[in-house]
Amino acid sequence: MDFTVNGYNIFLITGVSFLASLVFVELMKRVAIFLKVLDYPNEKRKIHTKPMPLLGGIGIFLAFLLGYMLFAPKNNLMLSILISSFLIMLLGLFDDMTKSKTPMPNKYKVVVQVVVACIVVFYGGLELNHASLFGLSVDFGFLSPVITIIIIVAIINAVNLIDGLDGLCAGISSIYFLTIAIIGFVLNKFGGLDIILSLIMLGSTLGYLVHNFPPAKIYQGDAGSTFLGLMMSVIFLIGFKTTTLTSLIIPMLLLAIPIMDTLFAIIRRKIKGEAIDHADKEHIHHQFLKILSKRTSLLVIYAINIMFSITTIFYILGYKEIVSICYVILIIIVLFLVLKTNVIFERKKK
Repeated sequence: MDFTVNGYNIFLITGVSFLASLVFVELMKRVAIFLKVLDYPNEKRKIHTKPMPLLGGIGIFLAFLLGYMLFAPKNNLMLSILISSFLIMLLGLFDDMTKSKTPMPNKYKVVVQVVVACIVVFYGGLELNHASLFGLSVDFGFLSPVITIIIIVAIINAVNLIDGLDGLCAGISSIYFLTIAIIGFVLNKFGGLDIILSLIMLGSTLGYLVHNFPPAKIYQGDAGSTFLGLMMSVIFLIGFKTTTLTSLIIPMLLLAIPIMDTLFAIIRRKIKGEAIDHADKEHIHHQFLKILSKRTSLLVIYAINIMFSITTIFYILGYKEIVSICYVILIIIVLFLVLKTNVIFERKKK
């Protein structure tokens, strides 16, 4: 059985990225403390009670950069990803360093995110031209660039929004990258750029997770969460280009938690007459924290996400009936959570 990608062993790619991330994140933790780049408690949306060093996202990015130099192919698409990653990191880093004093307006963040997406689409040539969902095939035609940009920006913000609990964003990202790699193995498509990037990112996020699992010693900040969102969206789009992914149901399942949490947040804030970007403590992870400990809440969300990932793998294997049943069960679980908590509607206290 062949376990190589682009001539390199898959465990070597993941292992080197993991060890690099361990070292770089530890280094950035010390730099953050020295420079006082800290995430201070905020009752509106943060759950930590003491200042926490940021810059963990830079550690993830540096590990990814090393993985790229050692294992990834060098082409225009990869160059566009590097440029976009660097810009999104700069945006996040600037926001992390100034938000305690003068938070950056979200409209400016979106503008930069659109620019980043345009680089990947127009310079890298990465577009979602067509996709299938539940047996229906859709050709996007001249709208392909616009739809691709919207997808990239939406995933960046969805992943950023879910980063509100120790180990949550990095854990969900790790599950995503691992599942894409498994899909590549199942389909015997280990030569694709999406698989190489997934393995590099898997090692990078796992290395950071060692430092971020409850109780966290460092946070990745917006620099890290937006970078992870960008890489998840890029890998998803490359998957369609290389036919690793064949249906929109696959990324929808893999990103189910961030997607649903974002949709619930939009609906919740609209019902309350608040702005969409209004900060609150009613996200899915906040609801779990009302009844469970940090670590238990995290493990429950991991379990739900893993079930979505397993469902996706069964879908790839052709077990459509099993997938349908599992998907319905998972949706019922999520809806039960919604109705029993304040994720959307504010329930009256008895």
